[in-house]
Amino acid sequence: MAEAASGGAGSDRLERRDRLVDGDPGRGGRAGQQWGITDRPDPVDRGKTGSKLHVLSDANGLPLLVGVSAANTHDSHALQPMVMGLPAIRSRRGPRRRKPARLRADKAYDSAAHRTWLRERGIIPRIARRGIDTSDRLGRYRWKIERTIAWLTGYRRLTIRYERHAHLFAAFLSLAAAITCFKKLAT
Repeated sequence: MAEAASGGAGSDRLERRDRLVDGDPGRGGRAGQQWGITDRPDPVDRGKTGSKLHVLSDANGLPLLVGVSAANTHDSHALQPMVMGLPAIRSRRGPRRRKPARLRADKAYDSAAHRTWLRERGIIPRIARRGIDTSDRLGRYRWKIERTIAWLTGYRRLTIRYERHAHLFAAFLSLAAAITCFKKLAT
């Protein structure tokens, strides 16, 4: 009976991996457990850590939709979820619009699959083409989204990522976008 009691206590101790480990204060079982989905290291991309902001804005640069992904993922993976997550826009006449008329994007989003996907939904893609379009021509439109990202990163909480959990960082990003819209629409 004493063996069962001591074995039971030892097995109970092994099952509690969510507790701090003795002799290593402040750390969980493995050091790699601190990474989340939006800041995961990847050996293929030289272990780049951090987060990347994705912003979908209107023609004036007001953020409509914001998102966070890992810094080691390609930008093009966020295009379809961002367009599908666009909220309904209230119009003065007629039904609510759920899609933009045109979508401008930089060269990172250039692929035939994205262009056909956007055309199937009735959105005219204005995506810079790799090897064809120069950066000079893109600057006429790109400064609006760059200004929007500068507005968002002007908040100290978003400049350096202090949060370990992605949902908290995304919440602060959404709050910054809401405050930015309030400031720009109030003036």
